[in-house]
Amino acid sequence: MSGERDELTLYEPKLLHELQFWQSPAKFNPPITAVAPGETWMKVRPLQEGDYDRGFLELLSQLTKVGNVSKAQFLMQFAQMRASGGYYVTVIEDTRINRIIGSATLVLEHKFIHGCSVRGRLEDVVVNNTYRGKQLGKLIVVTVTLLAKHLGCYKMSLDCKDNLIPFYESLGYVLEPGNSNAMNIRYDGQKETTVRNRPTASVILANATNPVDPS
Repeated sequence: MSGERDELTLYEPKLLHELQFWQSPAKFNPPITAVAPGETWMKVRPLQEGDYDRGFLELLSQLTKVGNVSKAQFLMQFAQMRASGGYYVTVIEDTRINRIIGSATLVLEHKFIHGCSVRGRLEDVVVNNTYRGKQLGKLIVVTVTLLAKHLGCYKMSLDCKDNLIPFYESLGYVLEPGNSNAMNIRYDGQKETTVRNRPTASVILANATNPVDPS
């Protein structure tokens, strides 16, 4: 895309080319990856500083209230997140119209436990509701899930709504015992135990909310 090479990215794009999609239990039909997302006009990449003008915040507004964020505020937040090194906002762009149509965020939490290891958190999952049937919800979640593993996280965590539990289970996540709708996927060889007899009234309304196309 014109001018893209001159834009700052939130993290190094080559990381997405290093992901091994065969490591995910997710089933794609037809097969797709972050590098080959199924359409020539579709691109999976890190968030860029120019994405304010490509409708990134409008996309997030399909997920939750965004507020009146100016371009200056966006760029300041972008710079702070980039400098911290702990935020991996990944987007899908429709390059035909220069618009962001999907997004998910991996946030790294540095711990003293597990030998000063790192836990990943899946946040702010959203896909434009007009792009159904292209496996984009599954694609963006699997991409950031594999990115967490590639970056050395010992596990990835999320909170989700009841109706999305089967979707995340199909991608390898397991309900956390005694913690409502918290789900995890582990990379350190330990096993999580699925617990089904939880009260449905105690639902955590997720930060990892509603991929619009979870098929």
